[in-house]
Amino acid sequence: MENYKILLVDDETDILDFLSYNLKKAGYTVFTANNGKDALKLAKQYIPHLIILDVMMPEMDGIETCEEIRKQPALNNTVVAFLTARSEDYSQIAGFEAGADDYIAKPIKPKVLVSRVSALLKRFGKTEDTPETPESNIIRLGDLVIDKEKYTVINNGEELSLPRKEFSLLLLLISKPEKVFTREEIYSAIWGDSIVVGDRTIDVHIRKLREKIGEDYIRTVKGVGYKFVD
Repeated sequence: MENYKILLVDDETDILDFLSYNLKKAGYTVFTANNGKDALKLAKQYIPHLIILDVMMPEMDGIETCEEIRKQPALNNTVVAFLTARSEDYSQIAGFEAGADDYIAKPIKPKVLVSRVSALLKRFGKTEDTPETPESNIIRLGDLVIDKEKYTVINNGEELSLPRKEFSLLLLLISKPEKVFTREEIYSAIWGDSIVVGDRTIDVHIRKLREKIGEDYIRTVKGVGYKFVD
């Protein structure tokens, strides 16, 4: 097993102890924080592969912390999952808006926890197939310039900030312009078959992409899915 680093953030000590014990037992390197501000400091220092955040925390809640994490270029590849007992749709939407990759519901059994973490870490740094030449890292479509190696997108000369999932979604759509990707294909390619996300997850990410690159590039095919048009 690769020595993955995991940052756990929760203001409840017993939950931190439970998560930390079971993940260390599974062979992971674990760091802990009980608030968002300390979590940001640790994230910048250690660049974890996965951050598991509680939603409800004092001072800086999980949503705010996730937003700040996604502003850090060094953490672009870091997977972020919320650990929460809240099942309301609006909470999940807010989390995905902030750049989260998934939700883990609590309480959770140790074996299920380790299984979910393993599935999330399989997505770490996963993009399209590695290009064979440096030039193939660069994709130019209209006013868009996408660098697959540097995880950057430039639109009309302006560099955009895209969370990892938005970037991966854009790469998927532009891999075959004009092809209609079904929602099932998108779920499988971006989140993986072993990860369960809410029904509105894709819609949130598509909307955020359109806000950044423009409305005309991504078309909705009602009842089917989405396609990229140049």
